[in-house]
Amino acid sequence: MRIPDYFEFHNSVKLLSGFKAISHIPFELKNLNSERPLILTDQTIKKLGLADKVLNAFDGSGIVPVAIFDDIPADAPLNKINEVAKFYRDNNCDSLIAVGGGSVIDSAKGVNILVSSDSDNLMDFVGLDKVSGKLRPFIAVPTTSGTGSEATLVAVITDTERHIKMEFISYNMLPDVAVLDPEMTESLPPHITAATGMDALVHAIEAYSGRQKNPISDVHASAAIKIIAENLIPVVKNGRDKKARLAMANASFMAGAAFSNSMVSLTHAIGHAVGAVSHVPHGVAMSILLPWCMKHNLKMAESSYAEVLTFLKKIEDVVALSEKERAQACINYIEDLLVELNKICKLPVKLGDAGVKKEDFDEIVARAINDGAVVPNPEFVDETIIKEILEKAF
Repeated sequence: MRIPDYFEFHNSVKLLSGFKAISHIPFELKNLNSERPLILTDQTIKKLGLADKVLNAFDGSGIVPVAIFDDIPADAPLNKINEVAKFYRDNNCDSLIAVGGGSVIDSAKGVNILVSSDSDNLMDFVGLDKVSGKLRPFIAVPTTSGTGSEATLVAVITDTERHIKMEFISYNMLPDVAVLDPEMTESLPPHITAATGMDALVHAIEAYSGRQKNPISDVHASAAIKIIAENLIPVVKNGRDKKARLAMANASFMAGAAFSNSMVSLTHAIGHAVGAVSHVPHGVAMSILLPWCMKHNLKMAESSYAEVLTFLKKIEDVVALSEKERAQACINYIEDLLVELNKICKLPVKLGDAGVKKEDFDEIVARAINDGAVVPNPEFVDETIIKEILEKAF
């Protein structure tokens, strides 16, 4: 293992993980000196009754959420975040509880920036380390196991007028508390379970193989990879398996903590662009692109991929293989996994099957090459290489 001469690792999120974990939310709010929380969620989560489950956790606690804002759309749009911030101020709230997937949690991060800085212009905070000081109390309750947003320093927010996705990056945006409860994810349909699970796997593999990897992020990433390998197929087949649901939630959190400190790379750079241009769900784009980006990185990431195989499979199944053979077998494993998921729940394995059009390739390439995730990639990348990957993944 390559040990860097210098690295930093930061994760200040208090983790509540387990059955009935949501029942501890009122206690955590009291610890944060909060008594007027605003709950953010979306219409799907509301219809599934998951927001009500969180509300019921407050019975007899002495804390009553001030309001629920249940109209958070996909992709965390900038104009909606401004609307929620105004709603927060008008209702004199003092904290945020995000109940949902990555878009809801990222939206809450954006809202928290505005209400904590008394600002009306989120654009002032785009980029790296533009958010200063302690933000308002913030609890994240993920309803998917993939984005890891409850453990990350990143929020991806969409400017719908300019059709661009913007990254806000600061450790100050980390939630105070993350609540992982299998009751919040067991209603996920198989194809979303598969896509979000693959998203978590990409986070972990890219964190483990990128140029900014470090020993502490490796611990989180390797554990996440092993847990996902053991639980993804079972939970896609049986979404009511609460033990597998909780395992995947834990893996998603660990993968998020890993990539927050060692970053993601090429799969995300291209995937962000595919999502922005072709409106492909993030987890779907990640799963399709992962093996092709790994093939491009194989020479420089060979030792990392060889080690990843030992997390994916039993050691007795790989001990006789050379490092080169293990690295190739790691990519083969990913390809076989995607074929199996396609058979179980129709998860797309080609960009064309996900709705991407070849005439959009040039715009995707232009966006991907300027994505910050290109920088930590193990292997050199240029526009020609990205175009080739898109062609192969199509």
